[in-house]
Amino acid sequence: MADVKTTELLRTSQTWDGAHLPSFPQQNAEIVSMRYEFPPGEKLGWHHHDVINFGYVQQGELTIIDINGNVKVVHEGETIVEMVGTIHHGENNGAETVILIMFYVIQQGEPISVQHPELPLK
Repeated sequence: MADVKTTELLRTSQTWDGAHLPSFPQQNAEIVSMRYEFPPGEKLGWHHHDVINFGYVQQGELTIIDINGNVKVVHEGETIVEMVGTIHHGENNGAETVILIMFYVIQQGEPISVQHPELPLK
């Protein structure tokens, strides 16, 4: 029988910008997992999350920009803990499609994000 190899990819209580995560829901918690595909040059509009969320870049390189201009580049094989309550967007500035797998911890029925279409992308 082959040995099973385990590698901890992430253990943190902070988002990528150093903010502490909010308290975990006490009841009716729900886990949502999403797969996003960003073709080269595509941008996901401005939005924010009121919930804890984290993910893994399966392919490509994702650039995340917050409303204040702070930038985080997440490379293939890396994990990311998204900001909670801070407006931001993601974009693919590379030559290959970005595949991003995200996980959200929410109260049942709560949205995973709040869109901000009033903020134009540049």
